[in-house]
Amino acid sequence: MNNVKHTESTDVLIVGAGFAGMYMLYRLRAMGLSVQVLEAGSGVGGTWFWNRYPGARCDVPSMEYSFSFSDELQQDWDWSEVMAGQPEILDYANHIAERFDLLPQILFDTRVKSATYNEGTRQWLISTDAGKSYEARYCVMATGCLSVPNTPSIVGADNFLGPVYHTGRWPHEGVDFTGVRVGLIGTGSSGVQSIPVIAKEAAHLTVFQRTPNYTMPANNRPLTEEFRAEAKANYDEIRQQQRASLAGIIGYGFGFGGADNAPPTDSILETTAEQRRSSLDQDGFAAISRYLDIGLDPKANELACDMYREQVERVIDDPEVADRLMPRDYPIGCKRPVIDSHYYDAFNQDNVTLVDLRRGGIENITETGVKTKQGSYEFDALVYATGFDAMTGALLKVE
Repeated sequence: MNNVKHTESTDVLIVGAGFAGMYMLYRLRAMGLSVQVLEAGSGVGGTWFWNRYPGARCDVPSMEYSFSFSDELQQDWDWSEVMAGQPEILDYANHIAERFDLLPQILFDTRVKSATYNEGTRQWLISTDAGKSYEARYCVMATGCLSVPNTPSIVGADNFLGPVYHTGRWPHEGVDFTGVRVGLIGTGSSGVQSIPVIAKEAAHLTVFQRTPNYTMPANNRPLTEEFRAEAKANYDEIRQQQRASLAGIIGYGFGFGGADNAPPTDSILETTAEQRRSSLDQDGFAAISRYLDIGLDPKANELACDMYREQVERVIDDPEVADRLMPRDYPIGCKRPVIDSHYYDAFNQDNVTLVDLRRGGIENITETGVKTKQGSYEFDALVYATGFDAMTGALLKVE
């Protein structure tokens, strides 16, 4: 019997069928190169294929979080909201794959095991978990930065008898938490987005927080037909401004987090305490975005942090819970702010408990819940909202 496995040859082997992988396939194929894409999931979309947790959405304006290589695509696709949710973004990814006939070059449910470069032949040898091999002149790792879940090593993690979920690997069929007591670990972006949605369903939600985040209201809302038409008419200018901007985002028509567009013009150091309170009365958390100097001067930043904590105190009914939700150990802006939809409102619900792990961390997971240095908490289901092995996680899994 012949046990020699066949090695397929291609000009370019792309790992990943998210937005980067699909765009590379489109461009390289147009250059006349033969291209093969290998994708671990069963569909395109990358981050938006894997992340289906409740409340998942983009925090970049939809009109900008989109491809610019095809003006016909830009003109034909209608985004429904300022910042689209995961289902709509995944629909967009699937539309692109079908519209540009990308699917024939994508092999799904295929995980790359190793990628080795042969200096002598100047070829890459790529092997998959199914034992298949590819030889390619170029290997493009379009593996994304938010696709490999980070699950913390907690003593007794395997002991819990109920269902366990991770926001980065949410069941495609969804989860019904009606009447269920839920424990959720983590208050980063995925926790901030999922907590308000889960809290509406669950009989009780216990949130385990290690580090409070600076989080700003999304101010999300439907896009009007008039706004879409205006943006489409100005897409050339929008894209030019995006490419010339620091982060590739200009917030066309909107301010930070989807708020009304009001560029920062004031110095917080030149304001009085009464003026800062007045701006909170008027704009809430968005008031902080009007100041120019909070990213330049530590004293200005601390004043902005004080404003933020004062606003938390205003919107949270229980002073003790408000104190637990206040970031204190780092300046605002040193991490990317989280954009939320009714996050703080959830902690005013009677069925939500906040456990501040700064006052006593998790000791272990039990059969029925979580034991901390503050006490034990029981629930029926456990959710890890603990983020990703970001940036290099997928790359380092390849030998």
